[in-house]
Amino acid sequence: MNQYHESTGPTDEQQITLRGPAELADALPYLMGFHPNDSVVMVALHGGRGRFGGRLRLGIPQSPQEWAPVAEQLAECLIKGSERRGERPDAIVIFLCQDPAEGESGSQIMERLRPFAQRLRTACGALDVPVLEALCISDGRYWSYCCPDGRCCPTEGNQMAMPGTSVMAAAAAYAGIQVRGSLREMEARLAPLKTSAAVGQQRALDSAGAELVPRLLDEEGREDVARETLDIARQLMKRLRETPPVGAPSVSDVNDDRLISHDEAAAVILGLQDRDTRDRAAEWMEGPEADSALRLWRALSRRCVTPYEEHAAAPLTLAGWVSWSTGDEPGARVALGLALRMDPDYTFAQLLHEACNQGLDPETLRRCLRGERSARTRRRSHRPDRSPRPRAARPAGTRRKKDPSGSARPGPAATRRRSGQAAPGRRVSGGEE
Repeated sequence: MNQYHESTGPTDEQQITLRGPAELADALPYLMGFHPNDSVVMVALHGGRGRFGGRLRLGIPQSPQEWAPVAEQLAECLIKGSERRGERPDAIVIFLCQDPAEGESGSQIMERLRPFAQRLRTACGALDVPVLEALCISDGRYWSYCCPDGRCCPTEGNQMAMPGTSVMAAAAAYAGIQVRGSLREMEARLAPLKTSAAVGQQRALDSAGAELVPRLLDEEGREDVARETLDIARQLMKRLRETPPVGAPSVSDVNDDRLISHDEAAAVILGLQDRDTRDRAAEWMEGPEADSALRLWRALSRRCVTPYEEHAAAPLTLAGWVSWSTGDEPGARVALGLALRMDPDYTFAQLLHEACNQGLDPETLRRCLRGERSARTRRRSHRPDRSPRPRAARPAGTRRKKDPSGSARPGPAATRRRSGQAAPGRRVSGGEE
């Protein structure tokens, strides 16, 4: 039986050995930091002892017609990404995780996804990297697509270990590794509101857009909006900081939502569509500011209701950045993945997602942001007093060009779609999503 090794501490001296599909299936949430429901997960193995390396996750394509091209893209992404990090995989492990729909069994899920598993195995083999194991996890059971022995891998599957009873669970508890629930639960904390409050939030966004967008298209007005946006954001962070979270995450999120009015949320959401304002807000990424900033960005992501869903790219990216900066890589990947789902061309999210997936150190970006804040403080302290200048009239018909990294959006997503803008497509990136 193949053995797989996972480091559970800061050095390679602290290792555990996973023996067989059962322990491998149980280890998946600890490898990812959450339970990746409705996902295909691929993990690179290195060396003769099968040390875990890079990993990636993608939602399982609904159409079987997508399985072949997606399998090829995933295999290339994981293998090429590992090579860029300096070590080509010696083998790969595949997980297909999907809960049964009503009236469906786990065995039916396993059989339905079998062709996809075979496509993935073939795609990896075409790049000269074998798949040592391919598992389907569904309804609390697991199946191996690689083992033909019905004595150890029966057609009805094997029961998953009870949570917290495996060798991986014990090692993770010792190392302080936490599993943050399911992917679905993590995404729900960032999803647009579906309650009756969504109607009031939409009206507030409509009203704020009518007032703020013309100002964002004017140079001096844009500076005023940036200052107002950051002032409101600071006030909201202070309010959140003075009200510590209590209870389960879902309860804490509801309490946070009650602390922020529709008008306040709308003003900050629209103000963050300006790239420079968003970059200023990204400076709240460490120390006592980080926790309240993350709570604020999550709350604002939930306020990007229909038809303003694409406006969530800015607060989602900021939530991903603060999560990554504070050491929560699974949370960062979930938030950044959602940001790119809302707007695949959002440059800041693309860069952060790639850097996080490649295992880069966020300290490099933190130093840049600290330097920007210090330089701005110095400029402000040496700036001579000046009387207000009359605002120069802007020539009729001039417009600021939209910045692809997230500068001022002219209106809700529905408006842009009616104008013929292409819908977002599927996105895959190396490392965990």
